[in-house]
Amino acid sequence: MRAGAVRAFGALLLRDVRVLGKNLPGLLVRIIMQPLLFTFVFAYVLPKTGMGFIGGSGFATVLVPGLIATSTFFQGIQSVALQLTQDFGFTKEIEDRVLAPLPVWGVGAGKIAAGVVQSVLAALVVFPIVLVVHAKGQAPHVHVHDVALLVLALLVTCLLGSAFGLAIGVVVEPRQIPFVFALVVLPATLLGCVYYPWSTLHTVRWLQVVVLLNPVVYMSEAFRGVLTPGVHHMPLGVSLGAMAALAVAFTAIGLRGFRRRVVS
Repeated sequence: MRAGAVRAFGALLLRDVRVLGKNLPGLLVRIIMQPLLFTFVFAYVLPKTGMGFIGGSGFATVLVPGLIATSTFFQGIQSVALQLTQDFGFTKEIEDRVLAPLPVWGVGAGKIAAGVVQSVLAALVVFPIVLVVHAKGQAPHVHVHDVALLVLALLVTCLLGSAFGLAIGVVVEPRQIPFVFALVVLPATLLGCVYYPWSTLHTVRWLQVVVLLNPVVYMSEAFRGVLTPGVHHMPLGVSLGAMAALAVAFTAIGLRGFRRRVVS
């Protein structure tokens, strides 16, 4: 990009961040509710009632990486896809954005960047929740052995979620977005190795292979590798590599679809 285009890109991103600040209370409620309820039930209520999950490293330890992965990923999807329904819908804000002195693909990239910012915020909010909310003696065993790998896993997850959100937002009709969320979110969560490591599916081999189509699997396994190395997980090179490849693919699909949608 030229200098003017870079400044325009920064201005659009800054505007999105300011809007985010104004809507921060509602955003925090949306981010917090699901992981808070899951950790409260599985890591606090069930152990208190004597019905806790039994595992060598504790269910809370298994749960932490999965909840961070899903919260971060789905926040990226929502922040981009739902916003696009408004921009292309009744507000027609997208018409103003494409007048900025930068390529159309740059406007789409700005949407992804704004989604990454919201996803990082989601991770920063969820992380202390899943560490603090637990019954006595049920604290998850988290050990960050490489901060650089943790930051890399977080950024790739945020990028993948935002790029996926852009792809959905430009491919699916606005009125069908809620239906797509209902169709995608529950299966992706339940079959995303959020509540169990991928390796435990070896007893159901066909399912262990099928779930590899789910991006959440690689996110959960990557966060296990950097946060809970004592829990069985995929090799980090495999999970991070798969996430990076998917992020590139969905970015390309999203930007191409965004340009086609705007130009048409």
